[in-house]
Amino acid sequence: MSYSKGLEGVVAAETYVGHVDGENGKLIYRGYMAKDLAVNYSFEEVAYLVWNDALPNEKELNEFKKALKENRSIPDYVLNILRVLPKETEIMSVLRTCISALGTKDYAWPPKIDQAMKLTAITPTIIAYWYRKQNNLSIINPNNELDHVANYLYMIKGEKPREDLVKALSAYFILTIEHGMNASTFSSRVVTSTESDMVSALCAAIGAMKGPLHGGAPSGVISMLDEISSKEEIEPWVRARLDKGEKIMGFGHRVYRTRDPRSEALKTVLQSVASKNNWFDLVLEVEKTTIALLEEYKPGRGIYTNVEYFAAAVMKSIDLHSSLFTPTFTASRFVGWTAHILEQSASNRIYRPQSVYKGPVPV
Repeated sequence: MSYSKGLEGVVAAETYVGHVDGENGKLIYRGYMAKDLAVNYSFEEVAYLVWNDALPNEKELNEFKKALKENRSIPDYVLNILRVLPKETEIMSVLRTCISALGTKDYAWPPKIDQAMKLTAITPTIIAYWYRKQNNLSIINPNNELDHVANYLYMIKGEKPREDLVKALSAYFILTIEHGMNASTFSSRVVTSTESDMVSALCAAIGAMKGPLHGGAPSGVISMLDEISSKEEIEPWVRARLDKGEKIMGFGHRVYRTRDPRSEALKTVLQSVASKNNWFDLVLEVEKTTIALLEEYKPGRGIYTNVEYFAAAVMKSIDLHSSLFTPTFTASRFVGWTAHILEQSASNRIYRPQSVYKGPVPV
């Protein structure tokens, strides 16, 4: 048997959900370029596509939106849990606990699309509830006049969000729905392969996403941009870090060997909706200068901005607190996780890899 640490390079499943083409900088959902979906479609349309393998017509979309809206409210027994949890508990742990509590007999094997819809619909409400509680703000109930992403911002901010901010965050949601066999998606498929329920699989995925090596947030990029602060400081700041061999936050990706398509799509959306201001001008200039300097210091490596770079610009534009970065990522990824859970259950075989024993052998 061959050994691959971390299962790197090992194919563990066949999937129709999505494809990450790192060599050519392509991210595909169900046969569509994710960057095109982010620019031209709503979150609901893309979620429907990922679950149903087809974009919805007008009637299907309206019914789908209605179903999501009907499942936003937190049940009373879960509200009781939220009331007694220690206030200092971080949001991802709260979300994992509440999702686990939802695991009633309604979520028994096999998993179904309506289960995925309900869990995806309620997740932003749980996140917003806990964020406002931690910050001593009054709780905002869902507003069913608003679609999924707009309602999420409304519950966090307490006021109806501007259309341009909703479009920017919607693009982020769409571009983080799915990204291949990453640690959290793999975790969800492993649990599903035992014929455990969807809720258990999602709790495993949330646990994996909670780890900083996977669910890392763009807060480091925002700190970098705040530290640079002006165009005149860009080159000396970046050169100083590269001279020390330090990583530049928001640049480079383990999979993509060319431009990250998610970054390019977010950049396109931000350029079309963001008001021209000094801060966004700085974002673009840092990108341009840093790519040139990376080519100078590391010729031929092709290091470009990753999704975290322009995700930082989105978060800064909507003034989202850093504690919400990973939970927001998670809220979008529920769609991809559940799509993989459904796919795994439809053609299931339990995961059972081997390990190489390195300990002593008794004689």
